[in-house]
Amino acid sequence: MKIRLRLTILFTFLAAAILFLFAFIIYNSAKKDREKEFFIILKKEAITKANLFLKAKVDAEVLHSIYSNNRETLNEVEVAIFNNHQQLLYHDAVEIDFVKETNQLLKKIQKKGYLSYYQSKWQVVGFRYTFNNNDYVITAAALDEYGYNKLNNLLKNIIIIYFLSLLLIIIAAFFFTNKAINPIKKITNRTKEISASNLDLRIEIESKGDELAELSTTINQMLSRLENSFDAQKNFVSNIAHELRTPLATVITELEYSLNKSRTKDEYQEIIRNALDDTKQIVRLSNSLLDLAKASYDPSEINFKPTRIDELIMEAISFVQNNNNSYKIELNFIQFPENENEMITIANEYLLKVAFVNLIENACKYSFDKTCFIKIDFNIENIKLEFINSGNKIPKEDLDCLFNPFYRGQNKTNIVGHGIGLYLVKKIIDLHDAHIRAKSDDKTIFTILLNKYID
Repeated sequence: MKIRLRLTILFTFLAAAILFLFAFIIYNSAKKDREKEFFIILKKEAITKANLFLKAKVDAEVLHSIYSNNRETLNEVEVAIFNNHQQLLYHDAVEIDFVKETNQLLKKIQKKGYLSYYQSKWQVVGFRYTFNNNDYVITAAALDEYGYNKLNNLLKNIIIIYFLSLLLIIIAAFFFTNKAINPIKKITNRTKEISASNLDLRIEIESKGDELAELSTTINQMLSRLENSFDAQKNFVSNIAHELRTPLATVITELEYSLNKSRTKDEYQEIIRNALDDTKQIVRLSNSLLDLAKASYDPSEINFKPTRIDELIMEAISFVQNNNNSYKIELNFIQFPENENEMITIANEYLLKVAFVNLIENACKYSFDKTCFIKIDFNIENIKLEFINSGNKIPKEDLDCLFNPFYRGQNKTNIVGHGIGLYLVKKIIDLHDAHIRAKSDDKTIFTILLNKYID
């Protein structure tokens, strides 16, 4: 069910319920008022007739005649007067005797002083009346035909007005929900026009400060992020293709060259060495891309646990030196921890080790003496790591772009690389909710601040 129809039904149902409650209260109030007023009228009529009979001494036959004549044109009140001994003194219509006053009923009236009730649709009152120090019991009964007609007319009018109002409410509900939904429909239609080929399109914000404006702004921001992501992905794929194409083309050229004519043993060995170096370069690139994919996972899908940084650094140093024995690495503790927990952080061991390996290899690769200096320090909240090399100073314009994917600075000449390593390091450090910064003066220093594990 669409929101427009759902809102229309909900609004109509709510308004109909409120209107029904209002109509019910009006009708019920009118019904109770009619009943109350007619009981009062009955008592007044009964007192009037009792005064005529007891005080004015009007003859019973005259009162009978008045009652009989009035009954032909309207619903006359039927009155009966009894003395204190329950003897009938006067009755408007003994032959009709609608109330059928019994001794039990008269005693009940004498005891309570006043009694009112319904007999069929007729309303009946009975009360004790005192005249000249004598107590009498008077009953009066009548059908409030005029009141019932008014009540029926009110009910008919309420029903007609209720359904007419309901119709107007449905029309108004449809109109207003349509007006409320139209902006959302525009947003939906505009969003359907946006695809991967035209991510530069944006939703127009027609109003300001309301929820729809907030929704449009949020969608536009999401589209901007998607556009940047698509652009980055295209550039990423293009750069990967370029990085893979070069070593693959070199391998193919070397192999084709070796097949052109017979070569000496030394020449074949040289060709194989060159092809092997290019193949290793492809493997390093593939491994970097796999690590980058792991670092791009949702943090909730990555396993984090308490990890000792000093042990992880030692593993990274051992890994680098096993792969390149010409690299030299020096590890220094600024201060030694009194408690081993001082060197523990919450981390994914594999990814953080990959970050350390990249930083160590990067420092050794660009250092004049192929040496990386590592310093470890800590305070109450953080573990501080510094990776230092004594190579050429990095220009400021390169320093600002070091962590961009596939970016390589001016000092890349004659140094093999793909521009993925530092980008991968930055993603891993961000994944650990840590911080990394770089500065380059007489030495180049990469500083990492990891959050200390608090048990």
